[in-house]
Amino acid sequence: MQAGIIGLGLIGGSLGLALKEIGMFKKILGLDLNEIHLQQALSLGLVDEGANLEEIKECDVIFLATPVEAILELLPQLKGVSNHTTIIDLGSTKYLISQSIPKEIRKNFICAHPMSGTENFGPKAAFKELLPHHIVVLTDLDQSGEFQVAMTKEIFVALKMNIIKMDSKSHDVHAAFISHLPHIISYALANTVLSQKNPKDILALAGGGFKSMVRIAKSSPRMWSDISKQNKTELLKSLDFFEKELKVAKELIEQEDWEALEKWMAQANSLYEIF
Repeated sequence: MQAGIIGLGLIGGSLGLALKEIGMFKKILGLDLNEIHLQQALSLGLVDEGANLEEIKECDVIFLATPVEAILELLPQLKGVSNHTTIIDLGSTKYLISQSIPKEIRKNFICAHPMSGTENFGPKAAFKELLPHHIVVLTDLDQSGEFQVAMTKEIFVALKMNIIKMDSKSHDVHAAFISHLPHIISYALANTVLSQKNPKDILALAGGGFKSMVRIAKSSPRMWSDISKQNKTELLKSLDFFEKELKVAKELIEQEDWEALEKWMAQANSLYEIF
């Protein structure tokens, strides 16, 4: 079998390395519109050969690892693949992508989201340990072909990933809280410090807590603006909930109600009883 990967950044590049480890595919082809990224991916051994879209469409399994807006643009271009082709998108949003798949290739298609990543991006950020032992969410499987579902499960099991199934709408609701909201908060915290008169003086005092919270603010702005666009409704809801909690903390501090503030913090500690 041959696999094709469109998008050779952190996720696509790491997938290429991981697929080589399991030896399921005789050849792994790669496509990236950024010629520099393609050459980097080839020199780093993330894929075996570069390819154009028509060559990718001849592969047995096609992975879409581009930013989510680019996935929407790719969907109509994937018409005409074989009935036995499996197309797996790896985007961080699922509902809009699922709703946008042309009916001609709906059975071919699997909507997946590997819950793993780092703040780095591009081919040079790829490493083979990124995906194994992490969760991958598969959504709307009832709309996919039995062969494609079986093929996808075989691949992710071989990659030692933990499979969770749900509908795409539920995925986007949950991902807003667990992934999309934290990124917005991290960007906001970084910009808050940068907006002060002497950010360098402030950052000179930065320790582990601050660095942990702003680490993901280094993530790709294009990727996360795309994700925010596609999951706008659920992201805004999660931001509303977050703003309410910030308001509670602010009011308790203003009122100097330290006992209530401590209880509010203790409530947050209870997260780790279920996490």
